[in-house]
Amino acid sequence: MNVRMKGIVKSFGANDVLRQVDFSVQGGEICALLGENGAGKSTLMNILGGVLQPDRGQIELDGETVAFHSPAQSLKAGIAFIHQELNLINDLPVYENMFIGREIKKAGGFINHKEELRQTGELFRNLDISLDPMAMVSSLDASYKQIVEIARALLMKASIIIMDEPTTSLTDPEIERVFDMLRTLKKQNVGVVFISHKLREVMEICDTYVVLRDGVVVSGGQVKDTSIPRISRDMVGHEVRTESLEQGAEVGPEVLRLENLTQEPHYRNISLSVRAGEVLGVTGLLGDGRSELFRTVFGDGGKYQGGIFIEGKPVRMKSAPQALKLGVAYLPRNRKENGIIKDMDILDNGTIVMLDRLARFGLIDRKKQAADFDRQRRELQIKMGSPSDMIGSLSGGNQQKVVLAKWLMTDPKLLILDNPTQGVDVGAKEEIYDIILRLAKRGVAVVVLSNEAQEIIRVCGRALVMYHGDIRAEVRGETMNEANIMRLATGG
Repeated sequence: MNVRMKGIVKSFGANDVLRQVDFSVQGGEICALLGENGAGKSTLMNILGGVLQPDRGQIELDGETVAFHSPAQSLKAGIAFIHQELNLINDLPVYENMFIGREIKKAGGFINHKEELRQTGELFRNLDISLDPMAMVSSLDASYKQIVEIARALLMKASIIIMDEPTTSLTDPEIERVFDMLRTLKKQNVGVVFISHKLREVMEICDTYVVLRDGVVVSGGQVKDTSIPRISRDMVGHEVRTESLEQGAEVGPEVLRLENLTQEPHYRNISLSVRAGEVLGVTGLLGDGRSELFRTVFGDGGKYQGGIFIEGKPVRMKSAPQALKLGVAYLPRNRKENGIIKDMDILDNGTIVMLDRLARFGLIDRKKQAADFDRQRRELQIKMGSPSDMIGSLSGGNQQKVVLAKWLMTDPKLLILDNPTQGVDVGAKEEIYDIILRLAKRGVAVVVLSNEAQEIIRVCGRALVMYHGDIRAEVRGETMNEANIMRLATGG
């Protein structure tokens, strides 16, 4: 199937989101759709997926003009949209998830489980997927959930699959598993639209690319003919800095010390120290134990052995409220699951950890709440409408800033950031890096947990590399380079 979108225009009120956008993808091609949050990528794909209708422009499938007024119409035409938030039911087995909403029925109206199981197994064999159709979805890791979504789309005869940030929450081995699946799709002449902020992955898996900025196509072509710096520049409209931003700021007294901290099977015999004004990186491969280690420091990790010292005083961390009182703040990984509360507005999301301090006689002082949040909004340059808008109305980068504002309102001495730029575009990354360095200059001790070596190199003065729950080495200066970090993170 060949898809062409021609002259697509879409506005929401006075906001022109898409302006004369042309986009195409064909069978057997993986096309990267790139741009900052708010560039118009999701709107364009929602039009192709039948969620939205364009104000002007047309869609052609194999040369014939079509119009989609619902997702069902788009899917019937062979276009499937796999959203970032996967649409699976954990409490059902894989094969039942494959047929949700279009179950195979017997003559008496009962579901034909045997036939559903047979068709699922046959599809998995054809795609070379090593997965038990009877397995519960809740037992699958994130990559296999992605693969189930892809397989379900193929079962619905999809010829074009749109994938929105498919690798955001995956480990490196899981990403490679999904990439293997995409390579299989190419061989079967299925086209893929790959929406991602991870430009290294784009260079590895995609054939072509299109960059949107402010609702306009600014560049596109063959991936082999471009580079990460060039795509980054096209996305943000200016050169993106790649040098180390850490300036070796003066450090103050010790804020955190760990002595032989152990919690099997996650980590063991961890000893480290972080000082005021320092940005310490902790890196490795996902599953190395760093998140579990610093959840313990935040009082959210359960029982442990060894010592935790805050400003030289020994403490037993038992709860997050205790950690907050001691000046420890923790921005968790996976913003959508652990950082924001989707059913609350921006203001409440940005102040929720401070509500007890904002309460007077059992009632929240709304005036103070709004004033305190507005200070953080200006400091972090959060782009938003009204504070009463829902948190989901913001781009990923601005959602992350709201989560960061929430913790900064506690005036922390120690700020732990777990994958702080996960799922945000290159421009928002730069803004978050600047925020981290400003905090360090003010004397906050910052710990950055990240599996991106380039991120660690850019913002951290030194870094600890973990491997299977152990600290493998400390790197700084010339030893803090991508090749050395990867060697250590893989057990070298």
